[in-house]
Amino acid sequence: MSDNRSAEQALDLVIAGGGMAGSLLAYVLLSQNPGLKLAIVEQSPELGTDEQPSKASFDSRSIALAHGSVELLQQWGLWQELQQSGCAIKHIQISDRGHFGKTYLNAADYQLSALGQVIEVEAIGEVLWQKLKHFTTQGRLSWFYSDAISALNPTAELQHISLQSGVQLQSKLLVIAEGGLSPSRALAGFELKSDDYQQHALIANIGLADSHQHKAFERFTPTGPLALLPLTRQRYSLVWTLTPEQAAQHLNQSDAEFLAALQQAAGHRAGVFKSVGQRVVYPLSLKRATEAARHRTLLLGNSLHNLHPIAGQGFNLAIRDIFSLSLLLQKHQTDAGSTDWGSYALTKAYQQARLPDMQQVILYTDSLVRLFSNSSRLMALGRNTGLMALNLCPELKQVVANQAMGLNSIRQLKALLS
Repeated sequence: MSDNRSAEQALDLVIAGGGMAGSLLAYVLLSQNPGLKLAIVEQSPELGTDEQPSKASFDSRSIALAHGSVELLQQWGLWQELQQSGCAIKHIQISDRGHFGKTYLNAADYQLSALGQVIEVEAIGEVLWQKLKHFTTQGRLSWFYSDAISALNPTAELQHISLQSGVQLQSKLLVIAEGGLSPSRALAGFELKSDDYQQHALIANIGLADSHQHKAFERFTPTGPLALLPLTRQRYSLVWTLTPEQAAQHLNQSDAEFLAALQQAAGHRAGVFKSVGQRVVYPLSLKRATEAARHRTLLLGNSLHNLHPIAGQGFNLAIRDIFSLSLLLQKHQTDAGSTDWGSYALTKAYQQARLPDMQQVILYTDSLVRLFSNSSRLMALGRNTGLMALNLCPELKQVVANQAMGLNSIRQLKALLS
């Protein structure tokens, strides 16, 4: 994709951030709105014109897609090409290390083939890259690589956007999807709340001696949750929550030492660990903006909500951000008969749609972190009793399964926005 450096462009929509969330949003909106013209401002440099994103390697980062998110990707015409790179989650075991509490979720109990899918980020990136090339060729999508927003000057009808390269853009709507460290979010005047969990996540791909049989494990340990998600080629995607000191220690261990420590923490129900890819550590915090929308500006994905990785809710929430905006744009055009992509009615409706969903997921994930990272014996008794009760009560388990699969949230959004 070539860099478009015209002196000034008038656009319907500008997306700040061309990562997974921003690129997916661009694809969905361009697919659904034939007259739409948009630009993506991306801080990373452009790949060579004949170069494609690299194939997923052993060390590739992975994400868990809830069943509801997979259904949306199917609806958008993407899952058909992504499916070969995904690995189904058919069973989930949740346990508390050293305690009696356990619960199990099985896809077959809900007449489903899978509760969700695990897929490497590069696979999604490659498919989106190929899809977006088509819109770039059509002249409907412009890219500004190695660039960033330097100033915003909103007026009643337009968002005037200055880039560091000197390019000036005019857009009816700006969507900020730059990730958790978004610089444009502050430029647009959004307030951010942040809570440091005093924990680090260690991420790696783990090779197994035998098949994982599409089982996922969420094990709560004294330092925090440990998740093992099934991947293709007889591997797990590991997310291990640790103290900063423990994370540094495990990062510097030999592969054999690390695998032995992981095996002890995870137990043997998940299988025998044989190999480990590159280990990466990052600090964990809860970050969320107090607003999802301001005048002709929306936040989306990690720029709006940056969650603890427990329960794998982060990107699924971003997919629902995209789904909400796509529904609102369709409804807005139908009801108003206009093409004002950034009207007050639209941005207000987006805020009303996203904040309850976001707050519900934040409450769910934050409560799990605090409940299962607590060493109190009384707290341990309570949470293990809860896990056992959950396993014995199909109705309660159905509620938890629907939350994990994102089905309740998607139904609520359809009812609210359709």
